[in-house]
Amino acid sequence: MTKGPKGGNAALVVVDMQVGVLVNAWDTTRIANNVALAVSRARAEGVPVIWVQHSDEELQQNSTLWQLVPELEPAEGEARVNKHFNSSFEQTELEALLNGLGVSHLVMAGAASNWCIRATAHAALERGYDLTLVSDGHTTESIEFEDGTVIEAATIIKELNVAMHWLEYSKRRNTTVTAQALAFNV
Repeated sequence: MTKGPKGGNAALVVVDMQVGVLVNAWDTTRIANNVALAVSRARAEGVPVIWVQHSDEELQQNSTLWQLVPELEPAEGEARVNKHFNSSFEQTELEALLNGLGVSHLVMAGAASNWCIRATAHAALERGYDLTLVSDGHTTESIEFEDGTVIEAATIIKELNVAMHWLEYSKRRNTTVTAQALAFNV
């Protein structure tokens, strides 16, 4: 069993809301606006906002596609984490940053639901963090298989929301909430 992070603070972690990640994603304008609302609420409540950006061969750091979507702008002093794997914890400074802020409750939003959001959410729970997923603040694109089967993006998002609401871990709380209903008290 994990000991869990120390502290009782919350932080909003915005994962991969980048031009290149969202280019084919579902309902991006609405999702970006909901993430912007979550960011606004975090700032109003004095909750740290941490921006995570992915880079790899197809998403070169500092390129146009690597940039955050225009609806989202980090404020001066807000932390930025660069990652190269699906989980925002994998070989990054995220955990050390959270520990330094006394964060034990992550509120998450971003993209892509079935890859980086799922991997980061599970990594957070495995490390002992409480987790709230902004249910209307993450997106992905549909997946088409070689046999023609398609899993629609909306279904992927809905499935992750159900999983993050109902998963059970010892001594951890996890749930989902809409951007409109989001509050950061833990």
